[in-house]
Amino acid sequence: MDKQFMVAQLAARIRDTLQVALREQEAAAIEARDGATPSEKRDDGRIALEFSNLASAQGRRALAAREDLARIERFRPGSSGSSVSLGAIVEIEDGEIGRTILLAPVGAGMELTMPDGDGFVTVVTPASPLGKALIGRELGDTVEISVRGEERSWTVTFIG
Repeated sequence: MDKQFMVAQLAARIRDTLQVALREQEAAAIEARDGATPSEKRDDGRIALEFSNLASAQGRRALAAREDLARIERFRPGSSGSSVSLGAIVEIEDGEIGRTILLAPVGAGMELTMPDGDGFVTVVTPASPLGKALIGRELGDTVEISVRGEERSWTVTFIG
C-alpha cells in the first residue's frame, strides 16, 4: 500500500478542517460584532457573547488543525519492518471483522480511501488505546483492548 498517498490524503483532510474552522471563526466573529442591532444587544447581551465564544472555539479548532497539518507535512513514514511502528499500515481481525489502520501522528478517527479506491483505512494515533497496544507488535500477535467498556481482541494479520 502506498503510505505517501495515505499521508497526502490525510494532510488534505486536515487542510479542509482548517479551512472550515477559519471560515466558521470569521462568520461567528462577524455575527458577534454586527449580527444584532444596538437595541437587541442592549436587551440581550448574551447574543454577542455567545457568538464571541463560538468564534474563540473555532479559533482553537483552527490552531489545532494548523498544528496537526504541520506535523503531518513533516511526517515521513518509513518501512515498518517486522513490527508495527508509526507510519505502518496494519490489518487486524477479531475473527469476524477486519480493519485496516494507518498508524499516524495525527488525524485520529479519520477514514481515508485506499489508493485503488477499494476500501477504507482508519487513522489511529499512538495516543489511542489501540495505537498503544499495536506499537511494537508483530504479525500474528494478538492485542486486547477495552472498547466502550467491552474487551476486544484483535490479531495482527498484515504490517506494511
